[in-house]
Amino acid sequence: MKLRPGFVVEMAVNFLLPWLAYRLALPHLGETRALLASAAPPVAWSLIELVRFRRVDALSVMVVVGIVLSIGAMALGGSPRMLLLRESLVSGAIGIAFLLSLGLHRPLIFYLARATVAREMEGGAERFETLWRERPAVASGMRLMTLVWGIGLTGEMALRAWLALNWPIERFLAVSPFIGYGIYGALALWTLRYRKTMRSRAEKQVETAPSAS
Repeated sequence: MKLRPGFVVEMAVNFLLPWLAYRLALPHLGETRALLASAAPPVAWSLIELVRFRRVDALSVMVVVGIVLSIGAMALGGSPRMLLLRESLVSGAIGIAFLLSLGLHRPLIFYLARATVAREMEGGAERFETLWRERPAVASGMRLMTLVWGIGLTGEMALRAWLALNWPIERFLAVSPFIGYGIYGALALWTLRYRKTMRSRAEKQVETAPSAS
């Protein structure tokens, strides 16, 4: 991967600016309002991306849910440390939803993968439905990915919640993004490797099928 300018800007918005906004606002606004100020840069970035691409993606939805959770925490008299949990609560809720979907006929990863394939090729959704019905390995692979992502996101929530409740706020703001992106990156890399493994197995099955027949 090349270090593109857009990637550098995105990292600065999500890592540097929240910490800087908190430090500048803390002496004048107090901890709660300083925390709200630290959320302004990533929220503004998400809104800009939404206007540019004219679509609501998963990141925008997570930001909106995080804002709703923050407002709810304030309405209930949420402390600054409770506000720190807003992003973890969102990812944790998604992780729990992934785990619960394992009890359904089709897990959540199936719908995410089908939407991706539908955008990449014409008739992709129908083709993915056929693969799901005719290849048991696809179904088991989707369930395993759902399980891994569910455990990863739920574990991320538990870890960041413990840190938010026990660490100083400034240290949490500096370290928490690295923990979150590290876990997401590890999950994404594992998914890519597992997808490659599944594809290799499928190709071998196709190659051995004619000789077996």
